[in-house]
Amino acid sequence: MDSAMKRQLARNQSNVILRAGYSNDSCRFDEDFKYILLPVSYTLVCILGLMLNSVAMWMFLTKMRPWNTSTVYMFHLALSDFLYVLSLPTLIYYYANRSHWPFGVAICKIVRFLFYANLYSSILFLTCISVHRYLGICHPIKTLTMVKPRHAHAACLMVWIAVTACLVPNLIFVTTSTRGNDTLCHDTTSPEQFEQYVDYCSVVMALLFGVPFMVIMVCYCLMARTLCQPRQALSPNRRGSPSRSKSIKLIVVVLVVFAVCFLPFHITRTLYYTARVLDARCTVLNVVNFAYKITRPLASVNSCIDPILYFLAGDHYRSKLFNALTGKCQATTSRSTTYRKHCPKINNEIALVYKTTDPKSQR
Repeated sequence: MDSAMKRQLARNQSNVILRAGYSNDSCRFDEDFKYILLPVSYTLVCILGLMLNSVAMWMFLTKMRPWNTSTVYMFHLALSDFLYVLSLPTLIYYYANRSHWPFGVAICKIVRFLFYANLYSSILFLTCISVHRYLGICHPIKTLTMVKPRHAHAACLMVWIAVTACLVPNLIFVTTSTRGNDTLCHDTTSPEQFEQYVDYCSVVMALLFGVPFMVIMVCYCLMARTLCQPRQALSPNRRGSPSRSKSIKLIVVVLVVFAVCFLPFHITRTLYYTARVLDARCTVLNVVNFAYKITRPLASVNSCIDPILYFLAGDHYRSKLFNALTGKCQATTSRSTTYRKHCPKINNEIALVYKTTDPKSQR
């Protein structure tokens, strides 16, 4: 009983002394809100993300083969989201237990690594999807002849390697510490290394967020210019094409993901780190800390929004999902003999209509 009271007293007294990376040791503020906000938000993200990404993985692995280029990127995006939501139960326990980490320093490093791995791999996979759709809209002939699924697999491998290489230092920086009877799992690093950690995070943010964001915006501006042309100015194969509506949906979904998840998190984190390094006034520290803690769960929401991208802009994802859920077997453009065996009632006759300028040829 006495130990439990001492533990609670230590928690209350430490809400929270800011002492990592700057000298304002007298600044205290209450972080009780995060012990409600983070467990609830992470629980919702875990449940929805696990359900939606499990369905997406199942669809990509069993219903969408053979993969085209877009499907390759979407599968790896779903894989990244799926791996991240698997780590959320430990964070839910951590914050619900008022910042007590019983899982050891290795699990702490892995969980923090998975957060940033999902964050930046998602950004890069969305960039790959956007560039591919830009090529399909603005350079359709070259895309059909030059861009193949094997190129997408190679690009995804490069994304995983780049993200892992950039985040290896994060595994070194992240650590645990004790506060009274509690063990803390830091999302940054120890006080002695905080300024070096800020420099490292700035470089990673520029490479894995700033550059991809600029590429996406350039692609979308060029796509918008092409899509906004009068229909008569477009080539016949792009007038009324389904890729036109899919491209518009892609632009909307990706911009929503950046506006809701990625941009607010990086802005508030930069302000938070800057305020700590510059030893800002306690009032400023209170405000930026609150804003940063609010946007952390928003950065995780991309795991739930990404499946909407597959549903709205994925190639045949929506129709095949409906078919799988309803148990119906419908005809597609596939010429597979196996597929025709499963759908024996399909009428395989194809009517070919030829347009000719010589009316005598129709007699």
